[in-house]
Amino acid sequence: MDWIYIVSGLLLIILGLIGSVAPIIPGPSLAYVGLLLQLFRPDVQFSTFWLIVWGILVVVVTILDYWFPIYGTKIFGGTKGGSWGSTIGLIVGLIFLGPFGIILGPFLGAYIGELFNKQDSKTALNSAFGSLLGFLAGTLTKIFVVLGVFIYYVYKLF
Repeated sequence: MDWIYIVSGLLLIILGLIGSVAPIIPGPSLAYVGLLLQLFRPDVQFSTFWLIVWGILVVVVTILDYWFPIYGTKIFGGTKGGSWGSTIGLIVGLIFLGPFGIILGPFLGAYIGELFNKQDSKTALNSAFGSLLGFLAGTLTKIFVVLGVFIYYVYKLF
């Protein structure tokens, strides 16, 4: 029976890693559920302290994932038009361009959003670049947290 929990937890962590790149799948949350699933196994003891720490990190990284692109847009001189464009571009890009839309959508969305907001082309491009950097920062942060959950999972497994 333990192998069901082990395999299920591992699959959820792998899905969490995929979800760290694909915005539709809540990656860190799924990885954390994979970790929590191991609590049903009687032979493995997980530290309550570390489960709380991982839970807090998952919540924080989920919030930061939405905040980084907006902050990146603002840091590079963008306006609310660029921030909204980045968000809309992410959704539209994902629907029409699949995996390529994850990166291209927010970039083009921020650029178009700034142009609609009466910004010049240089400002719009800077805003789009900031949005892209913010998206990449959020993605890397999620990947690091999920990899941390995976390392803790494997450490406690053996």
